[in-house]
Amino acid sequence: MSRAEANWERLVRAALRGERFAGVYGQPVTGIAGNVPSSLGNNVHIEEVLRAADEIQDEDPTVARILCEHAYSLAQNLDPNSEGRGVLQFKTGLMSVIRQKLAKREGGAIDRSQDIAKLQEFYKLYREKHKVDELIEDEMKLRESAVFSGNLGELERKTLKRKKVLATLKVLWSVIEDMTKEISPEDAKNLISEEMKKVMQKDAARTEDVVPYNIIPLDALSSTTNAIVTFPEVRATISTLQYHRDLPRLPGTFSVPDARNSDMLDLLQCIFGFQEGNVKNQREHIVHLLANEQSRVGKPSGNEPKIDEGAVHAVFSKALDNYIKWCSYLPLRPVWNNTDSLTKEKKLLYVCLYYLMWGEAANVRFLPEGLCYIFHHLARELEEILRKQTAEPAESCSSNGSVSFLENVISPLYDIIAAEAANNRNGRAPHSAWRNYDDFNEFFWSLKCFHLGWPWKLDNPFFSKPSKKEKGMFGRGHHYGKTSFVEHRTFLHLYHSFHRLWMFLIMMFQGLTIIAFNNGSFDMKTVLQLLSLGPTYVAMKFIERRSIGHSNDVWCLFNFSWICNHQSAMAILLENNYVGRGMHESPLDYIKYVAFWITILGAKFSFTYFLQERFSLSIKPLVQPTRAIINFKGLQYAWHDFVSKNNHNAITILSLWAPVVSIYLLDIHVFYTVMSAIYGFLLGARDRLGEISSVEAVHRFFEKFPGAFMDKLHVAVPKRKQLLSSGQLTELNKFDASRFAPFWNEIARNLREEDYISNAELELLLMPKNDGVLPIVQWPLFLLASKVFLAKDIAADCKDSQDELWLRISKDEYMQYAVVECFHSVYHILTSILEKEGRLWVERIYGGIQESISKKNIQSDLHFSKLHIVIAKLVAVLGILRGATESSDMKKGAVNAIQDLYEVVHHEVFSFDVRDYLDEWTQINRARAEGRLFNNLKWPNDLVLKDLIKRLYSLLTIKESAASVPKNLEARRRLQFFTNSLFMQMPVARPASEMFSFSVFTPYYSEIVLYSMDELQKKNEDGITTLFYLQKIYPDEWKNFLTRINRDENAADSELFGNPNDILELRLWASYRGQTLARTVRGMMYYRKALMLQSYLERIQSEDRESTFALAGSADTHFELSPEARAQADLKFTYVVTCQIYGKQKGEGKPEAADIALLMQRNEALRVAYIDEVESVKNGKPITEYYSKLVKADIHGKDKEIYCIKLPGNPKLGEGKPENQNHAIIFTRGNAVQTIDMNQDNYFEEALKMRNLLEEFSLKRGKHYPSILGVREHVFTGSVSSLASFMSNQETSFVTLGQRVLANPLKVRMHYGHPDVFDRIFHITRGGISKASRSINISEDIYAGFNSTLRQGSITHHEYIQVGKGRDVGLNQIAVFEGKVAGGNGEQVLSRDIYRLGQLFDFFRMLSFYVTTVGFYFCTMLTVLTVYIFLYGKTYLALSGVGESIQNRVDILQNRALNAALNTQFLFQIGVFTAVPMILGFILESGVLTAFVQFITMQFQLCSVFFTFSLGTRTHYFGRAILHGGAKYRATGRGFVVRHIKFAENYRLYSRSHFVKGMEVALLLVIFLAYGFNNGGAVGYILLSISSWFMALSWLFAPYLFNPSGFEWQKIVEDFRDWTNWLFYRGGIGVKGEESWEAWWEEELQHIYTIRGRILETILSLRFFIFQYGVVYHMDASNDSTALLVYWISWAVLGGLLVLLLVFGLNPKAMVHFQLFLRLVKSIALLMVLAGLIVAIVFTNLSVKDVFASIIAFVPTGWGILSIAVAWKPIVKKLGLWKTMRSLARLYDAGMGMIIFVPIAICSWFPFISTFQTRLLFNQAFSRGLEISLILAGNNPNAGM
Repeated sequence: MSRAEANWERLVRAALRGERFAGVYGQPVTGIAGNVPSSLGNNVHIEEVLRAADEIQDEDPTVARILCEHAYSLAQNLDPNSEGRGVLQFKTGLMSVIRQKLAKREGGAIDRSQDIAKLQEFYKLYREKHKVDELIEDEMKLRESAVFSGNLGELERKTLKRKKVLATLKVLWSVIEDMTKEISPEDAKNLISEEMKKVMQKDAARTEDVVPYNIIPLDALSSTTNAIVTFPEVRATISTLQYHRDLPRLPGTFSVPDARNSDMLDLLQCIFGFQEGNVKNQREHIVHLLANEQSRVGKPSGNEPKIDEGAVHAVFSKALDNYIKWCSYLPLRPVWNNTDSLTKEKKLLYVCLYYLMWGEAANVRFLPEGLCYIFHHLARELEEILRKQTAEPAESCSSNGSVSFLENVISPLYDIIAAEAANNRNGRAPHSAWRNYDDFNEFFWSLKCFHLGWPWKLDNPFFSKPSKKEKGMFGRGHHYGKTSFVEHRTFLHLYHSFHRLWMFLIMMFQGLTIIAFNNGSFDMKTVLQLLSLGPTYVAMKFIERRSIGHSNDVWCLFNFSWICNHQSAMAILLENNYVGRGMHESPLDYIKYVAFWITILGAKFSFTYFLQERFSLSIKPLVQPTRAIINFKGLQYAWHDFVSKNNHNAITILSLWAPVVSIYLLDIHVFYTVMSAIYGFLLGARDRLGEISSVEAVHRFFEKFPGAFMDKLHVAVPKRKQLLSSGQLTELNKFDASRFAPFWNEIARNLREEDYISNAELELLLMPKNDGVLPIVQWPLFLLASKVFLAKDIAADCKDSQDELWLRISKDEYMQYAVVECFHSVYHILTSILEKEGRLWVERIYGGIQESISKKNIQSDLHFSKLHIVIAKLVAVLGILRGATESSDMKKGAVNAIQDLYEVVHHEVFSFDVRDYLDEWTQINRARAEGRLFNNLKWPNDLVLKDLIKRLYSLLTIKESAASVPKNLEARRRLQFFTNSLFMQMPVARPASEMFSFSVFTPYYSEIVLYSMDELQKKNEDGITTLFYLQKIYPDEWKNFLTRINRDENAADSELFGNPNDILELRLWASYRGQTLARTVRGMMYYRKALMLQSYLERIQSEDRESTFALAGSADTHFELSPEARAQADLKFTYVVTCQIYGKQKGEGKPEAADIALLMQRNEALRVAYIDEVESVKNGKPITEYYSKLVKADIHGKDKEIYCIKLPGNPKLGEGKPENQNHAIIFTRGNAVQTIDMNQDNYFEEALKMRNLLEEFSLKRGKHYPSILGVREHVFTGSVSSLASFMSNQETSFVTLGQRVLANPLKVRMHYGHPDVFDRIFHITRGGISKASRSINISEDIYAGFNSTLRQGSITHHEYIQVGKGRDVGLNQIAVFEGKVAGGNGEQVLSRDIYRLGQLFDFFRMLSFYVTTVGFYFCTMLTVLTVYIFLYGKTYLALSGVGESIQNRVDILQNRALNAALNTQFLFQIGVFTAVPMILGFILESGVLTAFVQFITMQFQLCSVFFTFSLGTRTHYFGRAILHGGAKYRATGRGFVVRHIKFAENYRLYSRSHFVKGMEVALLLVIFLAYGFNNGGAVGYILLSISSWFMALSWLFAPYLFNPSGFEWQKIVEDFRDWTNWLFYRGGIGVKGEESWEAWWEEELQHIYTIRGRILETILSLRFFIFQYGVVYHMDASNDSTALLVYWISWAVLGGLLVLLLVFGLNPKAMVHFQLFLRLVKSIALLMVLAGLIVAIVFTNLSVKDVFASIIAFVPTGWGILSIAVAWKPIVKKLGLWKTMRSLARLYDAGMGMIIFVPIAICSWFPFISTFQTRLLFNQAFSRGLEISLILAGNNPNAGM
């Protein structure tokens, strides 16, 4: 035991040492203070005490020991029995620390009085040492003057020191205060004087860190130094919320902190028992909302500012808008009689009540109308209590003598939701078997909800929990079932939701067919036949009503207004729903999307009816062939026909018409794709997208940027308006440039910090301050570089007139600017450093030049051929002045250099006429003769002059053109987009103080936060590390990084590993190039940086107009340290990352937790929310309590808990991500919230436009104000590989051109994920920013769009701002992601949201909604099904023999139409049309030539193979989700994919989704080749089948074609060995699918578990039996017989083969005693089969060809049998045939694997194929200098073996 204690003490000491030096290099703090168990309720205070102990350990170990003992006492008091998780270990460790600090004193009780005296003595010494009073006084002085003195850095240091010192003093005082309670009051008085006590209390109240706060230190208002509380709007809000005399008194037992006055929230806490953490959170939330609303109304004035009535009403109406609408809908009178009669104070009281209720509602927040019900009753109770003199607890929240809103109101509702969620069997139960969030919420859509009573009547059936034995909702008489909608798993939902579309399409098809069969004539016969549409309508309406039962449906017939009316009959009937009312758009918007769809429908029906005859894929060309086939009698069938022969050849006609019908149903999406691409292209051109699409354009248009910037991104400035109206263009341009320069320079500096540009490029990009020194605009050097030398050469060579010379120079505007600037700069510099005669000389020279110019004698007076000498002399002067400090030698050197310049100017360059200024020249010459002409030189110490000298030096020395600056492609792209956006339409920017406030919200689970060194240095099988890969992909950025950390460009990696600072920078550099949380956090924090810069500049410009020019230029160094700018930014911007399991990660010591802590340290405004699980023991039983917590980094680098709110239970009842968002959304702030995924990025220049974007909320778009603002995304992973570029281009096409059209004109844009900006108040009062019900809401994001639209919101799309987005870069990652999305869409088909939108949209808007949501996936699936239908039709014609029989008659009758129908060339490929948006997007944003090159490059990279493969992915998962369910979140992994994927891994992933289907298509094509009749011969077959062969081969081989090193022989050998091991390794308990084929096979069958699913699988599997039925009649052994006996004989043969398989499948282990007998039986069986086969070939008509035909026949049949067997697995197991079926399945997988593997192995024999594949995969990386061959060979010493 003693040894264990010693080891523990050693670990503790090491931990303490680590903690003491933590934070030096940015590493998170560790140690025992960071390991206080969360089960200790007051663990925050314990942590503070322990931290203080470690802080003062070196100064006084005795005091440190006392503090540790006190912390131990606190822990002991909180959990005396050490029942909480980790408490015992913590106490043991802490006791070891105490022993270590003072080898624990033996014997006797501890004398507390001595400890108190010691603490008090140390307190005095510590206070004196750090000079607390002087420190605070210095800080206040600096705070008042720092902004204009530029001493903000010193202020920052003082503030940090003050916070640390006062935090330690606060802990010392709190410990003294606690310890004095343990002794008598008299002793305490004697120990601590009143004076000392007052000093300690004053110190404790001096810091806002006493009570942790988030943004506004509301509990430390009187002492805080945070500038935010000085803002008048904040002060006014706090004042308004304070207690007033109309409120009842608070009971004496209710305490309020001394640091603030009581307010309304204290009253509500007292009445309803809201949690302390919730009240603190919502107090700040409400203050924040009101202050920001007031800032938009206007800044309140006076010493005691008051909030405006309009601001209060705005917050009130937004917060309670949904409640008011709910009351109106039921109908029900709100708690108040009349809104207009409500006082400001009453409105605020209701707002506070609502937000306090919402903040503690946990999962009930997903029930917005449920919250309305709760609020209604709480407000009624509040009204009654307000009439009393003293506040008392509300009855609804009181039980057992305590008051708790959580326990009495929320928990009962949570418990029933949790019970129902548990009944879904992890998503496997039918949706009808349990109530989801929507079912609970919709219960509150009728007055029936009031049967629940208040307080809750828990005996109401609503609260009855389902029994675990209950399988569904039926038979529960005591239990409320589903409310108004049941999500049955059926494709009929698609018809049910969009029945108007299907009725329209089918009736149009029927009508067109009738007209076609009447030869296009409209006579009475045609009209009478068209009347048959009526019965069709009635029948389809009947199907729609009965397809999915709906209790509220009412029969409605013959309502034809659905075609173009705003509402269908169903929509009218659904008006009794709370959502979905009033969704009509404005007349103008309606006309636009109606015209859009009329164009599409016109093209579609023309295509359907009039398509060229030779394709025979439309109605009219098939009329004549159909008539002919119907009239054919006596057609010869090659098999035993049951149906078609005596029924007008019905199946033959079906085989011709089925593809036509299928294409007819799906081509609406094709026409939409083409039309939307064209319209989106025109919209983008109108919006001026792509006008600046190259770095050359950036250079060319740069002079327009300042003006555009001032118009769009800068607030209005009165002076600018004056200059504009007075026509002073030069002054205006200079003014614009001076305001633009700080922003442009900060953009350039951020590009440098991100390592996209080098130091040299930064210097070229920086723009001068334009602060009034020169009378011209000074442009960045990258525009003017080398221009002076070009102008010099032009001047030297020019023989024309002065005007012609100037005209030639002025053709290049920047050459003109360079010449003029040099002219003025030389004058200003020389006149600034020279005095008296020296300055006079400069003035006379310049005067002479200007006179020569005015007289147009400049070419004769000035010898341009000698200008290079002048430039050289000027450079010499500037070279001395620019860098050196002042000294006598340097002065002497400068004087000599100017003397040389004088000589050159006088004797070689300029011809002077001194007659006009004789006196002045005499004076100059006298000074020259006396040697004092330039002696009075003033050294240039002024910073402005220094900068001018450096700039002129650069202008006169840079001879290389900077036309390619910046060189980095990403830097170019960003600057191009930013500058282009300056010319796009966007709302006018309001001042930072008046803008909308917003939050950014990022959900995080366990993804990579920051790459560790181990991850960066870990080698793959080729010896390649991630760091090596990044260095090769980003070589220029790597060099810039090394320069930035002051390392040589060629430094070895190992040189960096020895320096902790360099290691951290290296980890960050790599992480910023991956899809990591660190990259996202850095990007989002640019919002704060941009706001600080904007508010800083606006403030100094408004407060001190004279200093504007001087300070604007220095803003880049000052703004981040300005307290006011930081406070303003914090008031407008909040960033919350909700790291769901951060608490668990901390407890387990995971590196992710340390990295998250590091991010908080580096970003002071970053907040992390997480769910803390606290395990404890209550009444002898272990329980787990859940808390929602918000933390930030404190001054010690540790987590500081800001808010802690207890939850009613485990918050994860539904899908993980939305539940994670929901628990943390209470910590967000502001009017808006931007949802950002953790693989996104942002850019400083884009952050500057955020306030413009937020103003969109105040602009009406059509009928409604926006509720969601769509934002453009840039996919930054496109350069990693060709696959990544395909995904990037596909995604970019959708998020730009696609969503552009969805928003305008179609008005159906939804929320497709990130980075949309939500109207925060609108959504948090209507259920949140996503839905969370299990399975049905797997694609949680899009439901926010559905919900917003149904609740009368509007979703817009804006492309003048962009956010970065990472995408999957490997084929497997992409497939998993697309599978997740497709499965989610399958679940959407079943959802009530799709149903309601499909019913309630007007007809044309419904069409838009269909084709852009589930219709896209249905049409994708229908595309694949069309291929199947076409091929099965051709297979039928081939195997039945009817195709050849008809062709023979066609040849005799010369029927061209019928011949065309039989030989249809199926060239239809939807992929061709889906490429149109991508191509037009390229053209718009990159230009025609670039677009053409990109598209051709993609084709060479086999993008068509990739998109065809993706077609199969979407089809498989979409279909499976609707048939069987099983859609789930699939983690794709976001790393860099450079590793080789093993054959077995690819096989497991794609076997059922692609390989089986690819084999089936290939088999159909082979059968048609073998037995079909085609009069076109080989060419005809190729034309008919080429697209189908392309699809089959793409599905079979794409995973290996896009697999790195997929054709390297060594890897192929390893893959084969791995695959065979996996295939033949038997499974077992605990064996995963990655290890064993058997385990994998069992996993693949898990989705079939319902009777309905088994039946559907059986029906689908029947198609495999057609092969055997058709082929056996074509065998020579059949003797041309069509008797049914032939087919049954084939079954007998197949039965024999199955028996043989059974024999060979016998397990040797099961017959261990009969091994010899078993071998004998197997040998005899094999010999008998071979002998029988030989006999049959010799003595019967069986041929060798028949043997191969039998394989083609029996293989599909066997697969069909196997598919049916696995569908009915329980029955097969009972029959004892399961092992046989498993052996058969293994055989099929082995065979299919070999068919795929053999071609790959053959290709791998040829090295050039591997080289080609490498080029194919990594072409983008090659173009950026990546040596991929080196990467794939790597540094692996075995690579060449």
